[in-house]
Amino acid sequence: MANEYNNKIVLGDGTVLIDLSGDTADPAHVLSGYTFHDKSGAPVTGTNTFDADTSEDTAAVAEILVGKTAHARGALHTIPQGFHDGSGKVGISAGEKSKIIPGNIKAGVALLGVTGTYGGESINAQAKSATPSFTQQTIQPDAGYDYLSAVPSPLSP
Repeated sequence: MANEYNNKIVLGDGTVLIDLSGDTADPAHVLSGYTFHDKSGAPVTGTNTFDADTSEDTAAVAEILVGKTAHARGALHTIPQGFHDGSGKVGISAGEKSKIIPGNIKAGVALLGVTGTYGGESINAQAKSATPSFTQQTIQPDAGYDYLSAVPSPLSP
């Protein structure tokens, strides 16, 4: 019986468009619930929960004592200061605070005690189009433009 899945797509000119035959992904290394295709081309669902299934954990951050560990977002973390006080605030060291640049923050906006000075100088956006191809393309704004506002597909209406 022939394989019902395709693991290699070759264009008429011989260009290989897709080749899964050398892929090494397996369910244990793909996130649980996500689908991928194995080297035969068959769809497979991942089973990885980062070595810890936290779906049934019941401890809240405020219930974790100093020196104890708990799961958080699928990884194991130590909570350094015991019960959280519930303030919902976080601080930043003076050394790190010095890296916050007022000129990068909108004028009048305060971020961690640093008030911005950015005056909203004019920026110049450019829209460009690109022709799809099978080779990698780097699309950059032309001289005199700060960024690309859009790169519409030529197939767009």
